[in-house]
Amino acid sequence: MRLFELLLYLSNIGLFALTVLLKKERRRIPVFVASGIATLLLVIHWMVEGYRVQLLFPYCITIIFLAISCYSFFKKTGPKKIPRFMLGSTYTAIAVMLIVTAGLMYTFPVFKLPEPTGEFKVGTQTFHLVDTNREEIFDEARDGKRELMVQVWYPAQAGTGKHTPFVPDPQILDYMAADYGLPGFTFQHLKYVSSHAYSGAEVSSAQTSYPLILANPGNGSSRFLHTSQAENLASHGYIVAVIDHTYNTFATVFPDGRITTSTTNDLFSPNDDYRTSRAARDKLGKVLTDDVAFALDQFELIQSGQIPSLLKGRIDLGHVGVFGHSIGGATAYDASYDPRIAAGIDLDGGLYRLRDRESLRKPFLFINSESYFEQLKMAMDNRSYTDAELNRMGETREWMDQVTEDKKLELERMRETVGEGGRVLYIENTEHMNFADVQLISPIFNKLGITGKIAPERANSVINAYILDFFDMYLKNQGGVLLKGPDNRYPEVKFATLSFR
Repeated sequence: MRLFELLLYLSNIGLFALTVLLKKERRRIPVFVASGIATLLLVIHWMVEGYRVQLLFPYCITIIFLAISCYSFFKKTGPKKIPRFMLGSTYTAIAVMLIVTAGLMYTFPVFKLPEPTGEFKVGTQTFHLVDTNREEIFDEARDGKRELMVQVWYPAQAGTGKHTPFVPDPQILDYMAADYGLPGFTFQHLKYVSSHAYSGAEVSSAQTSYPLILANPGNGSSRFLHTSQAENLASHGYIVAVIDHTYNTFATVFPDGRITTSTTNDLFSPNDDYRTSRAARDKLGKVLTDDVAFALDQFELIQSGQIPSLLKGRIDLGHVGVFGHSIGGATAYDASYDPRIAAGIDLDGGLYRLRDRESLRKPFLFINSESYFEQLKMAMDNRSYTDAELNRMGETREWMDQVTEDKKLELERMRETVGEGGRVLYIENTEHMNFADVQLISPIFNKLGITGKIAPERANSVINAYILDFFDMYLKNQGGVLLKGPDNRYPEVKFATLSFR
């Protein structure tokens, strides 16, 4: 909660209290002064912090009190008597508005992103990349090539000016709200959330080059929802590129003003059988994997200077990693077959194209939510779902039996990567959305079970610690302490043993 919006809210409570507690003949001057203070706070709040719809009631209360108190203070005649019923109704309405406002401020705060833990300042730059060798298949109305927006965070010299906004373009917030089935104004306050990065800052001269990490958001997500992970890695000496997979995000804004939204769900139909649905996911997955390979091609051009950038000559292309969340985690796994990529991380994502490839012979880390690990454990234990469980999930036994078969193959792939230096972990009390910055947006997500019982800030800290330790080990030949086994600093993290019964 920001300072002046809090002070404005408290001034409204003060105005209400003065009006209710003071007798009519004694309240004229105190209410006039208090309404003046509230109005001043309102103006400062608007100018310094910016308007947001969650504070509509305090805005109205402040203006109404100012008008009434000015009229009462300057008029010559005495106050008219207001009927008790009307007065009581007014007081009740104001009390309800203040209570509702408190709930809205709690539910939709202008929060602060977690501070990066590394020694470097963080810079950021965004690239518009066009793959002239691939046709766009997810927009039938447009005959064009595959285009991507990629945002990069990197170690920077001391930045100047303001930090960049958390949300790259406020236009996408309407689409984000629609994706959650909420009114368009719901997330507009997120445009006031600041990142810790400086736009266009010079790359830090502390090292000649920095390892590159490519990151992939989940289905219907956005690159900005991995800002805290990217900033933290950049603060520890990595160049991190988060890819907006066009038509798989809730919205992507291009430099010419075009906005694309998610159309990849059109690949799936509720009437599909399991095999058809799996084939559609594999088709989508191949496009996402090809996006990563293309992005890596482009960073080779950035490194050589063929694409102008502050990053020219500063990217260590001999040490490249990849990670992602949900289907982005599956993308990270599939993309890791590229020989240019040394290691990768899957954050709670079920794998795709399992039958298309041989085993992945390189270090790979799986960090799962407790709920997803329970699904994997069902397959490990060869336990069938009960009728009650199937009804709760809305699935048929035939469908879930095929899911279980795929999970067994997925577990086999996980076990193979452990033999190459990878690990399989899960974090207690986490759910799927704890692996992206969406968990920080509203505490109500925790109450609704969208995120797990773990505090979002704690989940963020734990996940970032293990991501950093893994990449330090395989891209910098240092660290790796957390991967050796359970650590009393992170008791929530459990190392999985992948054995079938």
